[in-house]
Order: sequence, then structure tokens, then C-alpha cells
Amino acid sequence: MQYQFLESDELYTRVKTLTVVAKQTAASVQKQAKKTEKLIGEIEKPINVPPLPAGFKVDVPNFDVTNRLNKLPRSWDLPQELYKKHLPKYNVGTIYRIQELLNAGEGYIGQTVTVAGWARTVRDQKNLCFIELNDGTSFGGLQIVVEDKLTNFEQVAKTNTGFSLKVTGNIVKSPAKGQLIEMLVADPTKHEVVIVGQADPEEYPMAKGVQKPETLRQKAHLRPRGNFFSAVTRIRNNLAYATHVFFQNNGCLYIHTPIITGSDCEGAGEMFRISTIFDNDIKKIPQINGKVDTVQDFFKKEVNLTVSGQLQVENFCISMSNVYTFGPTFRAEKAHTHRHLAEFWMIEPEFAFADLFDNMEAAEGYVKFCINYILQNNMDDLQFLDKRVKPGLIDYLKDIVSKDFVRCSYTQGIDILLKAQKAGAKFENSDIKWGMDLNSEHERFIAEKVFQRPVFLYDYPKEIKAFYMKVTEDGKCVRAMDMLIPQVGELIGGSQREERYDVLAQRIKECGLKLEDYGPYMDLRRYGTVPHCGFGLGFERLVMMVTGVENIRDVIPFPRYHGSAEF
Repeated sequence: MQYQFLESDELYTRVKTLTVVAKQTAASVQKQAKKTEKLIGEIEKPINVPPLPAGFKVDVPNFDVTNRLNKLPRSWDLPQELYKKHLPKYNVGTIYRIQELLNAGEGYIGQTVTVAGWARTVRDQKNLCFIELNDGTSFGGLQIVVEDKLTNFEQVAKTNTGFSLKVTGNIVKSPAKGQLIEMLVADPTKHEVVIVGQADPEEYPMAKGVQKPETLRQKAHLRPRGNFFSAVTRIRNNLAYATHVFFQNNGCLYIHTPIITGSDCEGAGEMFRISTIFDNDIKKIPQINGKVDTVQDFFKKEVNLTVSGQLQVENFCISMSNVYTFGPTFRAEKAHTHRHLAEFWMIEPEFAFADLFDNMEAAEGYVKFCINYILQNNMDDLQFLDKRVKPGLIDYLKDIVSKDFVRCSYTQGIDILLKAQKAGAKFENSDIKWGMDLNSEHERFIAEKVFQRPVFLYDYPKEIKAFYMKVTEDGKCVRAMDMLIPQVGELIGGSQREERYDVLAQRIKECGLKLEDYGPYMDLRRYGTVPHCGFGLGFERLVMMVTGVENIRDVIPFPRYHGSAEF
């Protein structure tokens, strides 16, 4: 029995061990199949979000702002001219970008221009050849009509999907439906089609039709060639651009925080160690008292790849006010779900003289700006994804930006879940009580079913949150907040930071961490400390939300995860 999902890299590293059997007898194949089906169920089990019990309704909680640090809420919106991306006219030299030509409408009609790209489709009709050329700058390609007057017409007519071409021709109004312009290549004295690179249609996979995302993940050079991944990539690019536009125009400085660190921001310990002393010969590794002697290593101490730039970017916040970092982070978590990567990108702003209220306003403004930016600049890509990946995606995004986000305390959230459970809601984790770490089903139920819009859940029990979060006056909670999105779950996590030296020192000890590892971080609380806050957003999860893509490995160019570091 052959399983199609055996090629899926989400399962490859664990399923592979099941496929190696000494003898492929009927019994062994059947046994393998049962194990694999069980494995599939464990890894890809859908999140259960129970329906709202009949008649169950909860009013939006009142949000007490009397104790906020800054008395008036700040608007994080930007002028409308910043929502539209400026598009460059040229690619290289005199080669025009296809996106520029398509966006200009009839502006280039009558002009002779040069474009270059890759053939998506080629149709030969005796004295005419129709080529859809795409250079990756837009979802749609430019139709090129080549007449047989060209000296190399026969060669051009034999081109196929994947061929790279450089074409000079005249922009004319298109008689065909669904396109305003096309390029006519008819004058052999002025026009030309140069075949730059070939692709054998018998061997080129993209010439054989649609390829599944899990198949393309194993062929790095093919991923950007298809409509799916090229659409995701353009949206990812514009989300990154929008991130800088938002923070730069809201007065934040971009700080490059280190990838190599000696501290563990999250306290989880799932970090990649960096070393130059490890050798295949164990005897050559310097040791002391049976342990690796890290003093003889490159940095003379144990260092790792960072899981967050927060601790470092705070140094600049407490001297330069509002700042942000946007860079790669790493986690050595042996997870095989569709939401985990070993290498991913994080966006982490920090705001000085600000509290949790300011933090929520900034986070809501940022997410809404990013969504509106994509709605204005990537509609063609969204329409494709709406049709092929997630039906209703565009309406879903418009709904998110059309409403104010709800503010609901963790305590109020637990109360809502208990009332819903009493009214008949069936949760897989039914042991709901104050102090628990909420599961995805609980988070999505609150945002997706109860309020039907994004929700900020705030003021969590300190036992389930990180050491650096500000402890509330009653000593039971910390000023943390999570942004919960319908159909997604948690998108952003943040907090007001603990600015009191003695309280922070106690929290570090309570979390089982070493105070000496956080010397510079503690010094920020000794010299000119101020209330400050910030949040972290996993960039790939933002891309997943905006594109509707369910597997995180399909929204990053080169996915890295347990058992896989290809290309």
C-alpha cells in the first residue's frame, strides 16, 4: 500500500522510521499502515473549537483605563498615502517590470519596451505564438503575441513552460477579455525574442501541471515558480515592508539585535548551542569534571542561537525611547506540527514610558495596518488564495480590520469558558480553572465564537508567564497580554516589563534562572529605570493569517525544522 503523504515533510522524519522494514510482507505493510495512520492522527489532529451553546451570549467586558500611565489613548494609524506602495519602474537597465506595465493601464500603449521573465504557458497557432510571460513581480503575466515574421519564429514556437525569455515588442490594447494590454512582437527590424534559458518539458515538473506544496518543499528551485508560493512570497515581502513603514513612521528606531546570545529570554531551554570545540573524536573535546570545558570554547562560555531579541533591544529602549527589532530567531523544539519551525523571524518593538494599555493599542494598530496594506497592494494574490487556498479569505481580513479589538482579562476569560461549559460547550480539555495555561481550543473559542473578532486577553497568572513581566499589585498576576485571532489563535504575545529591580530579581530566582546571566538586563533597572512595554510577533504566523495558508512551512522560503535543513 503506497501512501501519498509519505512525501510530506511534516511527517517525513517520523514516518521514515516506519517505512524501513526488513521484509515487505503483507503483514508488515499492514502493520506499517496502521502505525502511519495513527501517527497522522496525532500530528495533524484538527483543533476542536466547540460551537457556541444555544442562547449563550456575553457582553464585551468593560476595560478600566483609569490607572493607565498615559491618560489619552494614542492613535497608531498612518496617513493614507503610506498605505500604497511605491513601485519602481525598472528592473535591470531598460528591462521593464511586468507589474509596472500592468498597473499603468493604457499608459504604455504605443510604446516599444523590453521585458524579461519565464514562460508560464506557450500556445503555437501556425502563424502566431501566444506566450504568457511572468517575471515574478505580479500575480498576472503579460500576454505576448509573436508573429511569424520574426526570423526565429520556429524556435520561439517550440519554447515551453519554464523557458526564460527576453522580449522586445510594442504594447497594444488587448482584444481578449480579462486583460487590458498585451505585447505585439511583429516587426523583425525593431522587435525580438531572445531565448535565454531552456527547460525540457519532459523533465521540468512544472510543465506537468499543479504541484502540491509538500512536494515543492523538497525542490527549492521550483517553489517560487508556481502561482501558490509566488503569491505567498509577494505578500510576505509586502508584510515585511509594511512592518518597517509602520514602525518607522510611528517614531521607532530599527535595532539589529544579536543572533548569538548567552541568555535564554524565554527560560524554556530549547536553544541551539554554538561551539567550535566539538569533534567527532570525543577524546578531543576539552572536559573538566566530566563536563565540556566551555572556557576553552570560542566565546569562553556557553552561548546559543537566540530565541528572542527582546532582552537586548530593551537596552536601546531605555535610552532611545521607542525601538523595534525584526530578525531571525531559533528554537530547538522537536515539534512536528504545522505551526512550528526551528528557524523563524520575530518582530519585537519596545516602547519607553508606556504601559500595557499603550502596548495593546500599538499591537492593534500594527496588525490592522499590515492587513490593510496587503488589501491595497496584493489584491490579485489574495484573490488567487481566496479561490484556491482559503475561500472567504478577503472577507475574513476585511472583517478583522473593521472592528475594534476586545479587551478581556484572563480572569474574565476563565469565567466565560466556565459559563460556556456549563451551558453545554464541549472542550477536549474540560478541566478549566484559574491558573491554567489556556489551550488553542479555549483561545479560539473566546475570539472566534464568543466575540467573533480579535481579543486581547490580559493579566495572566504569573506562574505561567515569563520572568520579565510586571507583577500586579496583588502579586498574583503579571501585566501580560495575548492577541487572539479568530481561526488562528494567538498571534501576538506581549507585556509591560518589570522595571523594579528587587521584584525582577525575585522573579528570576522564582523561575529557576541564574541572576548572574542577566547582569546587563538588571542594570537597566538600576540606572534611570522607566515603565516600558513591548510585544513579540512570529512573522510567519502573520503571513499564515493573511494568506490563509495552514502550514507554516509554506510561508517561509527555506523551512528549517526537526529532521530537515535542506537547501
